[in-house]
Amino acid sequence: MATFPAKSYEVIVVGAGHAGCEAALAAARMGCATLLLTMNLDTVGLMSCNPAIGGLAKGHLVKEIDALGGEMGRNIDATGIQFRTLNTKKGPAVRASRAQADRQLYRQRLKLLIEDQPRLDLKQGTVQSLLLAGERVEGVVTREGLTFRARALILTTGTFLKGLVHVGLTSFPSGRAGEPPAEGISDQLRALGMRVGRLKTGTPSRLDAHTIDFSRLEEQPGDSPPRPFSFLTPAITRPQVPCHITYTNERTHEVIRSGLHRSPLYTGKISGVGARYCPSVEDKVMRFPEKDRHQVFLEPEGLQTREIYPNGVSSSLPPDVQLAFLRTIAGLERVEIMRPGYAIEYDYFPPTQLRPTLETRDLAGLYHAGQINGTSGYEEAAAQGLVAGINAALACQGREPLMLTRDNSYIGVLIDDLVTLGTEEPYRMFTSRSEYRLLLREDNADLRLTPLGRGVGLVDEERWRVFNLKQERIEGGRELLRQGRLLPGDSAMLEDLGLRGLSEARSWEDLLRRPEIALADLARHVAELRALDPAVAEQIEIQVKYAGYIARQQEMVERFRRTEAVRIPEDLDYTAIPGLTAEVREKLQRVRPHTLGQAARISGVTPAAVAILSVALRRR
Repeated sequence: MATFPAKSYEVIVVGAGHAGCEAALAAARMGCATLLLTMNLDTVGLMSCNPAIGGLAKGHLVKEIDALGGEMGRNIDATGIQFRTLNTKKGPAVRASRAQADRQLYRQRLKLLIEDQPRLDLKQGTVQSLLLAGERVEGVVTREGLTFRARALILTTGTFLKGLVHVGLTSFPSGRAGEPPAEGISDQLRALGMRVGRLKTGTPSRLDAHTIDFSRLEEQPGDSPPRPFSFLTPAITRPQVPCHITYTNERTHEVIRSGLHRSPLYTGKISGVGARYCPSVEDKVMRFPEKDRHQVFLEPEGLQTREIYPNGVSSSLPPDVQLAFLRTIAGLERVEIMRPGYAIEYDYFPPTQLRPTLETRDLAGLYHAGQINGTSGYEEAAAQGLVAGINAALACQGREPLMLTRDNSYIGVLIDDLVTLGTEEPYRMFTSRSEYRLLLREDNADLRLTPLGRGVGLVDEERWRVFNLKQERIEGGRELLRQGRLLPGDSAMLEDLGLRGLSEARSWEDLLRRPEIALADLARHVAELRALDPAVAEQIEIQVKYAGYIARQQEMVERFRRTEAVRIPEDLDYTAIPGLTAEVREKLQRVRPHTLGQAARISGVTPAAVAILSVALRRR
């Protein structure tokens, strides 16, 4: 076994997917000597599934990553080829950003950024085992026989832990199609007493654009102008391309049903639990027999390739059946498959074994982020990676951890759901998971989180300058609305706003509270409002129009914070608390909640049990 004695690290990150890249960049930017280890340098930041970032609730995560000083938002802004805002006809709480990426450009830019990052080394190597010193991790050993030591280790292993790919009834060990799995880590941690589960995900075939009749498809263009993800991106200048929509039909469903005897899902070959909210096309056909069609969203993989990603028809059926059902779909009658779809099973560690910092309870200095925690999606992985990287760096520096909560971020909701409730299926973020989603909007992610990013040392001077300038302009605009007046004698403005018969002066802020009046209506008559930056104007309008609803949610947050303020000692002996049932004791002992509020959110912990626990804590 060989070591690199001349090179010491504070943080090692294993895996260079979306979680690993955010973790490594965060730790290095915060001043820690960091090593990012990956099986293959050519797959750093690779989009393993669909070539897109964001979506419903996922866009919120990307904005929050950006607000804290992470990289995902800037990377998609620099490499996106179509940007859309979803739910534009609904309220601001559930509007969401989504962008198609040029898959290769996304990967290449992120890799170059990592290579150029000070205090960050990128190396190729396959981790075979962890180095331990008692109940603390102190490094890794690679399959190549190298030893790397560090004070903190972050595992972001994706689908590689004992990965098993299924294409029809053919199965083979793989972490991703064409790449080997990681075999040793989960066995070692299982032997140390950590619980290990099994999950499944999948991907569709990739199609040759030359064999698709786009004239028969519904074109879906992006927004004009496209809206960036990052609060630092002034504008999107890259050429934009359309996506296309088509649908399965009853003939498609017949072909799929006829091939189920060769499906690993329906012959029992797959034991892992799949994603409920992103099912394979086989599952859609069988679970929803009343539906005569399912949407297929054809997404371009990039500007310099003809590969098309058919979102909505993920499948592990044999390649011949995949081709047969695809050719029943309008526009795809002569389609050719460039890469067949497949399913993959992999090990994960139920996340109730983690602290809210994403450090494991059993091994000090070991952090988990991404699919190893049972999540799905690039955005969920990147959010966890960022938090794990921040907290690993803070621990190395002897500083207090960053604890995001349900009332300040979707990232806080994500982590609290994982460590409190756990998951037995791939977890996906939805806006409905947040109790305070009117407060946790995309548009105000920077106002909520950039000060926290600044506090941990991840927000640089330029971002901090832009943030403070935006705050000043928002407050200036709010003051302008409070001071400005519409007078009864201003006939032109009254006529334009439909306010005939106004008998006394009204502030512009009062007028803006009316549902029929928008800030743009006032701006036609007020030059200072016309001069506002669009992001500032949007923030002002939301704050004014939703002031009552926001105030009510803030009252709910204050009640929430009171229970979150009651800390529970980690060494509390639940067996010594009379009145708790055996089931409640077992659940409290397993999750080890940090606060009374977290205890109340554990499934099966009743209000009566919370009251008993509260009394016991007061006596203690």
